[in-house]
Amino acid sequence: MRTIIWALAATSLLPVAAAAQSNVEGRVGKLESEMRAVQRKVFPGGAGQYLQPEITRPDAPQPAGGTPATSAVADLTGRVTALEQQMASMTDQIEQTGYKLRQLQDQFDAYKRANDAQLRTLSSTPALAITPASAPLGGDGADGEPARGPARPGTPVSVAAAGDTAPSAAAAKVDKPDTGDAAEDAYLYGYRLWTAKQYPQAEAQLKKVVADYPKHRRASWAQNLLGRAYLDEGKPSLASMAFYDNYKKMPDGERAPDSLYYLAQALMKLNKPTDTCKVYGELTDVYGSKISSSMKADVQKGRTAAKCK
Repeated sequence: MRTIIWALAATSLLPVAAAAQSNVEGRVGKLESEMRAVQRKVFPGGAGQYLQPEITRPDAPQPAGGTPATSAVADLTGRVTALEQQMASMTDQIEQTGYKLRQLQDQFDAYKRANDAQLRTLSSTPALAITPASAPLGGDGADGEPARGPARPGTPVSVAAAGDTAPSAAAAKVDKPDTGDAAEDAYLYGYRLWTAKQYPQAEAQLKKVVADYPKHRRASWAQNLLGRAYLDEGKPSLASMAFYDNYKKMPDGERAPDSLYYLAQALMKLNKPTDTCKVYGELTDVYGSKISSSMKADVQKGRTAAKCK
């Protein structure tokens, strides 16, 4: 009788154990499938090579000299727990990365909106009285830009006229150089237009230099002088873009440090002291050993004016 009772009890427990194991195996299969999907997302070039599971399958060969200490159901449960922890960790990392990307996108959108607002303000202003920025850093007068000195007196510039690049009477009087170097001549002509305060024509000429001779040393000079022309014309938003492009696209260019310095000036005109301090910091960090002592002094003055910490 006792033997019959034990047999009946064992028979009744078999479906329960089988159902429990089947349920755990289903969870394992689902989690492993989700893990592979996450790995394909995180490592798109992995060519199907996924991370190895930390918990081996219960039917894997056991090391010699012993027998498994746990049942198959317990091993599957351990695998499920390990997979759930890995999934939670990877999901958290993906969410954090997505949040940081959204923050960067929001910052970029805010900066773009601010620049667009500045451009709309400038385009709606009939005329502006301009006081140009200071002279370029490190210029010696013989290489296409004047030596350091006081700012030139400004003249009223019409915004409507600023978009007109047709030759004016004053621009027609500007001589075109002929040194035998086409890139040099193109830059010096743009420089002469700038010194003659023919800003629209100078801007068009300097843009042409950068487009036609991107590998020439004068490309960095032209892009920097383009930003200065915008500053002289009272367009700090366009100036900041020109200076930033020169630094970003030609960081080894001869006028890249100057562009960072003038970018800080443009940002101050846009009432962005925090960004101004960041640019001064970038200038010191990247070009600290290359800039002259006079430029360092000017940077310190700018940092004081912006109340940088």
